[in-house]
Amino acid sequence: MDGKRCAWCTGDPLYVKYHDEEWGVPVYEDDELFEFLVLESFQASLSWITILRKRENFCAAFNNFDYRLIAEYDENKIEQLMNNPGIVRNRRKILATINNAARFIEVQQEFGSFSNHIWNFVDGEPIINKWTDASQVPATTALSDRIAKDLKKRGFGFLGSTVIYAHMQATGMVNDHTLDCFKRQV
Repeated sequence: MDGKRCAWCTGDPLYVKYHDEEWGVPVYEDDELFEFLVLESFQASLSWITILRKRENFCAAFNNFDYRLIAEYDENKIEQLMNNPGIVRNRRKILATINNAARFIEVQQEFGSFSNHIWNFVDGEPIINKWTDASQVPATTALSDRIAKDLKKRGFGFLGSTVIYAHMQATGMVNDHTLDCFKRQV
């Protein structure tokens, strides 16, 4: 697609594809919501392009982001992941992913799906922001603070307000495409 894109979207083909096809598109499927939780938590302190470049490796290493399997990972699997050069090898993030998979299942059991719970924070509808410039787009909001606090209370780890806001953007809970971006017309 030709046209002006959000300022963060460099000419890298992975960034362009992600921006044009995924970022800001509402996701209601638990499997995809969990994938983005994993990817966003691994992205903490790194660039998003680093994670995009390793996304296929993450998918293979983490059983296609199957949270039911991930919740059962043992020390052998942790060591396998720590020795996998195709992913970000951070023990704290790996352990948080395993923990978060178990917490994710608990939320599903309580609310019927993780999607029901997370989308309830925005009454099931995306928040449409009207930013004219990328400098206006926040890293956190009062809402991402509230969601992060809720998930932390439920035992989730490595999901602070910044990670949660990025998750909200990625999964379309919030649309932060700037007004001059062609995606605003879609």
